[in-house]
Amino acid sequence: MIGELLPETVVVVEAYGDEGVDAPLYPEEAAVVARAVDKRRREFTAVRSCARRAMRKLGVPPHPVLPGERGAPGWPDGLAGSMTHCAGYCAAALVRTGDLASVGVDAEVHGPLPEGVLSSVSLPGEAERVARLTRERPGVHWDRLLFSAKEAVYKAWFPLTGKWLDFMEADIELFTEPADGTGTGTGTGTGTGGSGASARGGFRAVLLVPGPWVGDRRLDHFDGRWSVEGGLVGTAVAVPHG
Repeated sequence: MIGELLPETVVVVEAYGDEGVDAPLYPEEAAVVARAVDKRRREFTAVRSCARRAMRKLGVPPHPVLPGERGAPGWPDGLAGSMTHCAGYCAAALVRTGDLASVGVDAEVHGPLPEGVLSSVSLPGEAERVARLTRERPGVHWDRLLFSAKEAVYKAWFPLTGKWLDFMEADIELFTEPADGTGTGTGTGTGTGGSGASARGGFRAVLLVPGPWVGDRRLDHFDGRWSVEGGLVGTAVAVPHG
């Protein structure tokens, strides 16, 4: 799912169900989750199994992936990446730093956000657009999709800045993609409705705070893509060098 949202230079390894939950951990990784509840330990293990498989595909020896500041994963030199997990699914996306400046991915179960959450994570304009899209296309949970897109944006932002990005510091517009990939902004498209809906599109996150420098340019927005399929929402951001 997420692999289809990113450039071919990015290696994405996904796991479903219990795949990878019993994979071996490095001692320093095991120490991180030594006192964690079983659910946390299984998610931690499975997504790191995905990450090491991605490293091997890139020709990089397997390496511990330890959480750093604000939980951001620490990657071997020369790699940028992102990980995500939700109920029944996890994924790791890795790329050589020569190919992309940063990458961020997120996955969520395709369902509505809990009551009251949308207002705490969205700007007024975002909430209005979500309401309109929900009226036009009720089979997609646009509130959950917006939340996931904000998570992916943050994961792409943090390695470039080392700073927190608040939910209210990026204004995201979601749109669907026609066959040519140019985007319509209408919220229309194919789908079956309900949690089993199938749809995809893109989004633009306009930064409302000074963006990171990438080479000789300062970013003022991130572009991303999204997919809804198989009861899951996936979002991804790839930040190019130029």
